[in-house]
Amino acid sequence: MILGCVLAGGQSSRFGSDKALAELHGHTLLALAVGRLSGWCEYVVVAGRETAPAPTIPDWPAPGSGPLGGIAAALHLARDEGYAAVLTLGVDSIGLPENLPELLAPAPAFLASQPVVGLWPSSACEAIEAVLTGEGRHSMIAFAQAVGARAVKLAAKPANINSPADLAEAEKRRDL
Repeated sequence: MILGCVLAGGQSSRFGSDKALAELHGHTLLALAVGRLSGWCEYVVVAGRETAPAPTIPDWPAPGSGPLGGIAAALHLARDEGYAAVLTLGVDSIGLPENLPELLAPAPAFLASQPVVGLWPSSACEAIEAVLTGEGRHSMIAFAQAVGARAVKLAAKPANINSPADLAEAEKRRDL
């Protein structure tokens, strides 16, 4: 079984407002991400927010821990509830391929162009704890290296919404 986790605890500093609530084609980015994961995963949670269209979990070890904190929280839940892996994506990751879980299998693996999009085995819980509480770099790449994750390159780079201009550009596309 795979647990899906939308990473939605970011500050949206480049976006200028709560990016998760920005709308694309009449739906919030958060709702789109939850819907996308729901098609691939047995259960979906949202990390880093208090309210969402799916159950929420706080970042681990503390709020504001960034994507790693959301992944750590999801890995803890997955380990405790018996899920084999966690499929993660950022709230702003859109235009992902329909066969994303197959492209990332077997875990651990992540998209080279968007490292927050990944498939992580629940056994990676201790590794992410070590990255988050250790003295080294607290980055997605440090975590990926710690668990020996593969970087998967896609033929077409998925869209990533970091600014209102990115959102306006995505709104023009009907394939997202």
